[in-house]
Amino acid sequence: MFEAHFQTFEEPESGVALTARLSAFREELARRKLTGFVVPRADQQQNEYVAPSEERLAWLTGFTGSAGLAIVLAREAAVFVDGRYTLQAGKQIDRKAWHVEPLVDPTPEHWLGRHLARGDRLGFDPWLHTSAAAERLAGACTKAGAELVAVDTNPVDAIWHERPAPPLGPVSIQGLQFSGELEAEKLKRIRIELNRLGVEALVLSDSHGVAWTFNIRGADVSHTPLPLSYALVPREGRPTVFIDHRKLSNSARDHLEQSADVEEPDKLAPKLTELAKRGASIALDSATAADALSRLIKVAGGKAVPGNDPVSLLKAVKNITEIEGTRTAHHRDAVALTRFLAWVDREAPSGALTEIDAVEALETFRRRTGALKDVSFPTISGTGPNGAIVHYRVTRKSNRRIAPGDLLLIDSGAQYQDGTTDVTRTVAIGEPTDEMRDRFTRVLRGHIAIARAVFPDGTTGAQLDSFARQYLWQAGLDFEHGTGHGVGSYLSVHEGPARISKLGTTPLKRGMILSNEPGYYKADAYGIRIENLVLVVGADIKGSEKPVNAFETLTFAPIDRRLIEVKMLDAAELNWLNEYHAKVATIVRPQLDDVATKLWLDNATAELK
Repeated sequence: MFEAHFQTFEEPESGVALTARLSAFREELARRKLTGFVVPRADQQQNEYVAPSEERLAWLTGFTGSAGLAIVLAREAAVFVDGRYTLQAGKQIDRKAWHVEPLVDPTPEHWLGRHLARGDRLGFDPWLHTSAAAERLAGACTKAGAELVAVDTNPVDAIWHERPAPPLGPVSIQGLQFSGELEAEKLKRIRIELNRLGVEALVLSDSHGVAWTFNIRGADVSHTPLPLSYALVPREGRPTVFIDHRKLSNSARDHLEQSADVEEPDKLAPKLTELAKRGASIALDSATAADALSRLIKVAGGKAVPGNDPVSLLKAVKNITEIEGTRTAHHRDAVALTRFLAWVDREAPSGALTEIDAVEALETFRRRTGALKDVSFPTISGTGPNGAIVHYRVTRKSNRRIAPGDLLLIDSGAQYQDGTTDVTRTVAIGEPTDEMRDRFTRVLRGHIAIARAVFPDGTTGAQLDSFARQYLWQAGLDFEHGTGHGVGSYLSVHEGPARISKLGTTPLKRGMILSNEPGYYKADAYGIRIENLVLVVGADIKGSEKPVNAFETLTFAPIDRRLIEVKMLDAAELNWLNEYHAKVATIVRPQLDDVATKLWLDNATAELK
């Protein structure tokens, strides 16, 4: 029916192979005189999506989620995951060999405190942990009378005999028509921040920051156009970009050399050492800089200054060109989404469709726009009980038929060169139950509360998060993920530093793009999530005594009217929904070319009373 392009649906390795790997790993640790080791789901830059060569956690344990950690001791082994992945981890790992433990409360360090013995030697790879993470591990070891040992080479790599080669994705140029700002202007703004911080130089350890600063993109990891690289930006003089030269065409190299020197990645350590020997203060990003970088600077006599990467906040505030590009991308995406939702409504009631069919169909509709570069993350297509797994990823083994009476939760996004999208819709297949309608409407009311929020400039995401939960809380319900994350401009679909969550401490600034995605998940039954992307804009409030902001909704796709209990909505909420659907119809209908989809859209966006 449809051909999958960017996603595969193979089951992760399990069983005998994984059991043998854990045994071999313990033998390697014993050979190195280590009694334990910490294996994070991370590369050197703490990227969300990592190259196949960096998937050590998945290779060793079978767990394939985007966040997690394993600790292997001589007689105990545990995989630590957050609330999104508890169910998934339990299904993927060998429960006889591994325990599943929480990543946040209590912490892995708390677990270590209960399982480390005096005299133990716990190893870690300083290139795969930030300094803050290393300090937490060191503290746990000290309390237990154990020693934390930084290794020179990773013991997983020593037994991973068929480990893939590092990626060599070609670098492309993100021209001014998409970036909206020249590299020289961005570097001026970065240097203002360096002066403010009082440092001689900044290490850009986050490849997203390198990509944004120098207006390049790459193809080194899945779903994010990332060129794995580093940069060193001095307060005075030319910056240096450290990137494998095999990724650079002549035009890409010429582009970079207009504003920076270009060196191989292995030249970063000597360059930092040279700078540190002069006693320089060098800023490092607390969130992405490897502990190895901080150690290197200190050993050479420099001062490592950890903190928030100033580029992260500059990148999060989109300029006019990026905002207009994102609007265009969302309008394009809206047509593909509408065609997909109409197709689901036509085909799903027969019971012949599966979750994989839905993934392949949606990607095909997006591909037909002629502008799709990649999906922005693996599409979450979960029906029935699979929909209750927050970050479910369908495989051929887990693939479920979409049956009447089910809810289908489809969370997907696209990478277009002018913008990145992320949208979730929950679709009723056949007649939903009263409980489904109640829960969906509570989630919808929370979504609308965020969409309609008006808030003083400087408000953080943590201050807004409860807006999305209030109607669920009234029924004793909640959801175990944040309400929203930042989104990049043809970069990461999950971009910091701003977010709408209990942990969102960054003030929301005009020009930031975030998701608005409350949900509800009934284990082993169904999942509900409604997600649009929103842009922080100024609000014109009569009599306001300070600057006030609001959200402009960027995503346009029908919200399933069959799941809405209208009598639960107040007049303002109903008005928002009807106005939203009217705008969806205005944007999408002129771009549709078949009568059947136009008629479906007319019905899906009809006014509710």
